[in-house]
Amino acid sequence: MSEMNLTNAEWNVMDCLWEKSPQSGREIVDTLQKRVGWSKSTTLTMLKRMSDKKLVRFEETGKLRMYSPCIDRDDAVGKETENFLNRVYKGSVSLMVSAMTQKQTLSEQEIEELYAILEQTRAQKEEQRTSKKLCAKCRFYE
Repeated sequence: MSEMNLTNAEWNVMDCLWEKSPQSGREIVDTLQKRVGWSKSTTLTMLKRMSDKKLVRFEETGKLRMYSPCIDRDDAVGKETENFLNRVYKGSVSLMVSAMTQKQTLSEQEIEELYAILEQTRAQKEEQRTSKKLCAKCRFYE
C-alpha cells in the first residue's frame, strides 16, 4: 500500500466493500448504480481492474463471485491523508491545521476535540520516550 493511491472511482468501490463484505458482484452493481449511477459493465470492469491490482479479491461460490477488500479502510485513509499532507502542505500538519482553522469557524466542540487529540499525542510521545532504555555501553537510548 506504500505506493498505492486510490482513484475516486476505486474509493467508491472500496467504500461499498468496507461497509459490508463479502458482497456479490450483483450487490455491488446495484449499490454503485444507486450511489453514483454506474452501469453494470462499468462496475464489473472496475472490479476486474481492482482485482488485478490486488485491491479486492473474490471467491467463486457456485455462479457467484463474492468480493472482499484486500486493504483496510484505516490504512487507505492514513495513506491518503499522508499523500495529501505531503502534496499540499509539504508534510506540515501545523500548516494544514492553520489553513483549515483560518478558513472556517470551529465550534467549541471541534476545538475541544483538537485539544484532546493533541494531548493524547503528547502523552503517547512521552510514553515512548520514557519506555526507551539507556544503553550502558554507548549512553544512547535503544
